[in-house]
Amino acid sequence: MGRGASAEVLLDDAADVVLKPRTDRRDYKCVVLGNALQALIISDPDTDKAAASMVVNVGSFSDPKGLEGLAHFLEHMLFFSSEKYPEEDSYSKYLTEHGGHSNAFTAAEHTNYHFDVSADYLEEALDRFAQFFICPLLSADATSREINAVDSENSKNLTMDMWRMNQLTKMVSSKDHPFHKFGTGNLETLDIGPKSRGVDTRDELVKFYEANYSANLMRLVVYGRESVDELQTLVHDKFSSINNTGRKAEKFTGQPCLPEHLQIVVKAVPVREGHNLEMMFPITPEIQNYTAAPSRYLGHLIGHEADGSLFALLKKLGWANSLSAGEIDSSLEYGFFMIAVELTDIGQEHMEEVVNLTFQYVRVLQQQGVSEWMFEEVRAVCEMKFHFQDKRPPISYVTDLAGNMLLYPSRDWLAGSSLPRHFDAEAIAGLIDQLKPERVRIFWYSKQFEGKTSQREPWYGTDYIIERIDDSLVEEWLKAPINEKLHLPLPNVFIPTDFTLRDPEPKVEHPLILRKSEMSRLWFKPDTKFRTPKGCIQIQFNCPESYYSPEASVLTRIFTKLLVDYLNEYAYYAQVAGLNYSIVTTGTGFQVSVSGYHHKLITLLEKIIDKVVNFEVEEERFSVIKEKVMKDYLNFRFQQPYQQVMYNCSMLLEHKRWHINEFIEVLPSLEGRDLTAFFPRILSRIFFECFIGGNLTANEAEGLVEQIEKTLSDGPLVKARPPFQSQHTEQRIVKLEPGADWYYPIAGTNPQDENSALQTYFQVGQDNTHTNVLLELFVLAAKREVFHQLRTVEQLGYVVFLMSK
Repeated sequence: MGRGASAEVLLDDAADVVLKPRTDRRDYKCVVLGNALQALIISDPDTDKAAASMVVNVGSFSDPKGLEGLAHFLEHMLFFSSEKYPEEDSYSKYLTEHGGHSNAFTAAEHTNYHFDVSADYLEEALDRFAQFFICPLLSADATSREINAVDSENSKNLTMDMWRMNQLTKMVSSKDHPFHKFGTGNLETLDIGPKSRGVDTRDELVKFYEANYSANLMRLVVYGRESVDELQTLVHDKFSSINNTGRKAEKFTGQPCLPEHLQIVVKAVPVREGHNLEMMFPITPEIQNYTAAPSRYLGHLIGHEADGSLFALLKKLGWANSLSAGEIDSSLEYGFFMIAVELTDIGQEHMEEVVNLTFQYVRVLQQQGVSEWMFEEVRAVCEMKFHFQDKRPPISYVTDLAGNMLLYPSRDWLAGSSLPRHFDAEAIAGLIDQLKPERVRIFWYSKQFEGKTSQREPWYGTDYIIERIDDSLVEEWLKAPINEKLHLPLPNVFIPTDFTLRDPEPKVEHPLILRKSEMSRLWFKPDTKFRTPKGCIQIQFNCPESYYSPEASVLTRIFTKLLVDYLNEYAYYAQVAGLNYSIVTTGTGFQVSVSGYHHKLITLLEKIIDKVVNFEVEEERFSVIKEKVMKDYLNFRFQQPYQQVMYNCSMLLEHKRWHINEFIEVLPSLEGRDLTAFFPRILSRIFFECFIGGNLTANEAEGLVEQIEKTLSDGPLVKARPPFQSQHTEQRIVKLEPGADWYYPIAGTNPQDENSALQTYFQVGQDNTHTNVLLELFVLAAKREVFHQLRTVEQLGYVVFLMSK
């Protein structure tokens, strides 16, 4: 239909067509406007934020040749102004003034725009948003200025390995496939190059918009507190005027990789320290059979970390710090399965053996056959996560759902590919068979390759060399005897079966102090609102001895990383089953957090505390972790300039904080025996602050804290005691006197990064609630003006923000 058509239909003729979680009390409705725009409407009477997302079925794959980044540039330009709202940036101003914000991103085959706003102000926000797709101005003045913002965004990415290596994988592909393209754009592709050829970029921008921004190629999600019928009326009133040209979505058929792009090793030089190995295989994309979830099944097994797994073996050999596996960069036509391994220094010398063991594990899967009980376990965990998922921020939720609307039938707009439904052994076996040595693309990143490369990737300047994998090595990988330590995982005992909801007692709106002692303080808040079978426990261990010197801080960091390392094979099963945990250092000690389904939550925490009090240093693992920590410290110099100025500002102001350069200085001389000697001091004096919330009882909370105190006090290695009064933590910063005007210039630590940053810090007084609220109100009122003036008008940089701290 043409512009402004008003007839509407419900998809599948049913308002409740969407499959939704059992615990989801929101209402959903799927409609198609008369202009063929499909919309998903979500009513949530309890929300304080409304949100919307529009996805357009066109992305960087559709960029005209010689105008790389045009789709991304258009995404930037739609934020400026429209015929109905001609004031520049008034859309962002309206959102900021009403508690909201907006963003957008350009992908290969789609572009997504999204915003949120206080729930009472959805109608006008939607009206302003709709103008993106009805009558944007795309003025010549704004166009010429915003090209600089795109170029600045690209400049920010030039020293980031994620962007560099992603583009390298595209470079090593067929030039005739759009996968090969550069999608961000820069000053050369959007301004200098087109001008030299007599091409007007603004004219091309308008042509691209008119050709591709058609209502039938759009999907809209709107989330508000109004009823679905009221929201449907809003959607009809605001979005029916979008023009429908009847254009069909562009199809990108064929495969990105030709035979010469397979059975290769690409050695490349990264910016950051470290060695990374990525084994990529072209595969049939899972979207073609998503209810059978072959990639999810395979990623679960190859990415497993418990005993018998590929990672467990590589870790025991000292060759790997981490491993992940799964489908990436997929479309409706093609996909890649990637196995990524972070190698240790020793592992770097054994790359071929690492790949060999990987193919041995693939052969284990082939010989064992596709396991139905394993699929059912994966299905059960996925189903549990779907039906008991937490509410997400509306802006995040609508953004993901809009993307799903382009890929799945309306029934699966919420679930997407997250719900495996039927066991298809043939599909899974077929996928496993695609992971063959003669089909592999190995990307191997290490600074050891400096001076040993022969090519340079043109967009990011990455140095690399491509080498063919000898047929003799392929034959070896196909026939090597399977290591006896490789086998399938055991059934997961952490999968919860008790989803009983406890009566929340006491019924309080805010956390209360349930228990206090010389060694601990317990805060408790039962779940009186969300009513899901989940809990959260967070424990802040304050250990005065943990940060009295740079050596102490570094040893405490290694201690926490070794704890995670020792727990991994046991706790990985818990993570798969929806229990999350972390152990991290803080400025005053270390923090343990566990969250997820309450059934096995305390069991996991008890295991963690047991590992803490029975801690012993394993020399081999100490060496591996020490190496990793040093690389993390050294890689600080490659952080973005704005991150570095914020760090240095904190260092100048904060009391008793060590600089990362001091850590780098002391770490090389530290040995396992130093941690063995130091560990008792960490636990010798300790006070812990504990928060417990969710579907747990007050008795469970008190009993747990009492048990932790007893375990620490009666530890086999250290008998912990409360800290002395003078050892309790304090937070202090330098007070800047009125009229103080300090200037602290510092050279960037990455010579390859041409960007710079400036931070201006204003001190407003001591920390108190009244001042904090006033400061937050000021930031809310001023941040949009700061961003608009410095970034949009003056074009001083891509990263611009105003914040409180």
